[in-house]
Amino acid sequence: MSLQIALRKKASALTALVTAAAMALAPFSTARAQEGKGPPILRDTETEQLLREYTRPILRVAGLEKQNINMVIINDSSFNAFVADGRRIFVNYGAILQSETPNQLIGVLAHETGHLAGGHLSKLREQLANAQTQMIIAMLLGAGALAAGASRGGNSGNNGLANAGAAALTGPQEMIRRSLLSYQRQQEENADRAGVKFLTATQQSPKGMYETFKRFTSESLFASRGADPYLQSHPMPAERVAALQEFASTSPYWDKKDDPALQLRHDMVRAKISAFMERPETVYRRYPLTNDSLPARYARAISTYLHGDLRSALAQIDALIAVQPNNPYFYEVRGQALLESGKPAEAIAPLRKAVALSNNAALIEMLLGQALVGTDNKAYTDDAIRILRAAVAREPEAPIGYTQLAMAYGRKGDYAEADLASAQAAYLRGDNKTARELATRAKTRFAVGTPGWVKADDIVASKPPRN
Repeated sequence: MSLQIALRKKASALTALVTAAAMALAPFSTARAQEGKGPPILRDTETEQLLREYTRPILRVAGLEKQNINMVIINDSSFNAFVADGRRIFVNYGAILQSETPNQLIGVLAHETGHLAGGHLSKLREQLANAQTQMIIAMLLGAGALAAGASRGGNSGNNGLANAGAAALTGPQEMIRRSLLSYQRQQEENADRAGVKFLTATQQSPKGMYETFKRFTSESLFASRGADPYLQSHPMPAERVAALQEFASTSPYWDKKDDPALQLRHDMVRAKISAFMERPETVYRRYPLTNDSLPARYARAISTYLHGDLRSALAQIDALIAVQPNNPYFYEVRGQALLESGKPAEAIAPLRKAVALSNNAALIEMLLGQALVGTDNKAYTDDAIRILRAAVAREPEAPIGYTQLAMAYGRKGDYAEADLASAQAAYLRGDNKTARELATRAKTRFAVGTPGWVKADDIVASKPPRN
């Protein structure tokens, strides 16, 4: 029994050792993230569309175009991107905000695609499994030495045997940790090279990737000064940047610049993120009134509505629409400003326009559905249900869509569908207890075997994901 406890403790110690190295690889679900049990997720049609356009050609040349790789934006201001489960690339909003050019962000995405294409996630899991086995063997040998020392009494020779057993426990642990981190360093180098290869194949410059890594070199060097290079999960920054420059600068597209139209879209998204995520004084420092560019005006308009001056915000948004009358996101912001200011009926027209111009973007449809439901006008109920059903069919992991759909069904008096939609929303939020309770009630309202009954039964039978 004591040996089993020791093994469990040492297995936990191994887990702790590799947590820092593998933290970016730990999968999590959207629902649990939104409930606060994982990184909170940001959703925005304009930003997600731009990221998809950035990654599409890279995924194509990497042979991953048909893998349905999704982009997920994390509510974190630090500069970071990572892959977690082989089907998503996670990007902190800080990485978007701090990337001054499309090419800088595209370079980071190319690097992460290198991890996916190289199968690094599954290979790392194999390494972790091997390390677990090695650790158990090492602990068995060490425990045997400890037991032998203890059984022979307390003389100095036996103490030496016990000390040898302790060393046998800690020594392999350190060796295994170094082996794992060395393996990850090699993965990072391979992902750099793969990223440059993908960028060259798509006739894009790898300079942005180099600029991004170089930008953080001095900070990283300061933070890791005196650190053991063999205990770093990534290569030491100066060495990594030098190696990257050496093979990236040979690309025939090294000096190729971003298309001005793409740069404008990139700047618009950065302005939008700044307006929504930063304090108004920070927004106005970034985009002072003396800056009359479209991104600056976009940022100030959003910040104005967010901080209570709806009349001025609408005037600024209308001026933006006059410049780009076919930009769906200007109409989306106008509708959102009205909706969040308690004017859902006035929000309907601009949101309908945004839906039409965005080719029926699901997230904007959900916003329109929310406006229709928010009017308390039963004449809009069927329209809201139709729009929201279409939206959740394309975005089945967005709880807000099901929440609004439940309200629309409730207004219509269809309580079976209302309970089912509420259960689906709770399930996506990670509230499994509420989801099962609502689904159980929904089952009593549907005829046995109908599609609604089957969906409710699936939720009742579902098991919460393990931590």
